[in-house]
Amino acid sequence: VRQFVNAMSPSNYLLTNPELLKLTVKSRGKNLYRGMERFVQDMEKSADALKISMTDDSAFELGKNIATTPGKVVYRGELFELIQYSPLTEKVAERPLLIVPPFVNKYYILDLSAKNSFVRWAVEQGNTVFMVSWVNPDTSYADVTMDDYVNDGYLTAINQVKEITGEKQINAVGYCIAGTTLHLTLAHLKAKGDSSVKSATFFTALTDFGEQGEFTPFLQDDFVDGIEAEVGHYGVLRSLIMSRTMSFLRSNDLIYGPAIKSYMMGETPPTFDLLFWNGDSTNLPGTMVMQYLRGLCQQNAFVGEGYELMGERLHVSDVEIPIFAVTCETDHIAAWRDCYRGFGMTGSQDKTFVVSQSGHI
Repeated sequence: VRQFVNAMSPSNYLLTNPELLKLTVKSRGKNLYRGMERFVQDMEKSADALKISMTDDSAFELGKNIATTPGKVVYRGELFELIQYSPLTEKVAERPLLIVPPFVNKYYILDLSAKNSFVRWAVEQGNTVFMVSWVNPDTSYADVTMDDYVNDGYLTAINQVKEITGEKQINAVGYCIAGTTLHLTLAHLKAKGDSSVKSATFFTALTDFGEQGEFTPFLQDDFVDGIEAEVGHYGVLRSLIMSRTMSFLRSNDLIYGPAIKSYMMGETPPTFDLLFWNGDSTNLPGTMVMQYLRGLCQQNAFVGEGYELMGERLHVSDVEIPIFAVTCETDHIAAWRDCYRGFGMTGSQDKTFVVSQSGHI
């Protein structure tokens, strides 16, 4: 109902939007002419469906004014590259910090412009910082599983950081779905008696999917069956599907509002590093997606009977190391109350939970 109401809002149409009518008369229709040019440009850049330009892409260049924290790739595997950032302080802490971003987007969400970079801030605090940059999978990755992401992703990255630094333990950060998977990794390490991770921090990460909130329509069998058919055909969940789903959760802000400003008002999209990153989305391996949707989201196995991974039945209570969570008050993807519920089920005796302002990103 909300999607229908948002789509049919009078402000979305020229004849029922007084502001648009006034602007059109004042500019003698030049706004509509400019808007049509922007619409054609977006259509030319779009593949399967119209992709509305959210920002001026020409204003950003990776390594120039975004993702600029100095560093180098120190390891390259099938699933990821490992970046080590150059120190910015005379002395650095012994224990290194490994940051794992979501595999649904590019890593530089945590290294935007210099004033907006968590990575740069972490390095400036004297940390030896490593970052995982996940591969953007094509059809050859169709059979990659959640086990592969843990074994060939997380565990390999942890071992590489230990080998490079010569340290026996690391601190880890997991963001969004990468935080969920970090919990799985920590439970697996506990089962193996491996203490490689000293402490873990989670940014907007869910483990208990019992309350699905905004995602309820997208986690019913009919929708998930549709996703299964999609990945069965393409081998991957295409970035188009993921980004469109996320956009419709905030359709006024991410679809109709930008379309009106660009195509009817003729305005140039703003220069905004966050929106540039938001438009640079990635595919996901088909098998892993279905394991995530069926096992974690629909069955809620990790906080229930246990989630099967790498020959072990893992439960969130297996996580016993010191942990820290940052959640967001208006997060529509990982609601803070849901994060809190799962966080409380861990076996850790040293845990801190923070509710910040703002939303998921």
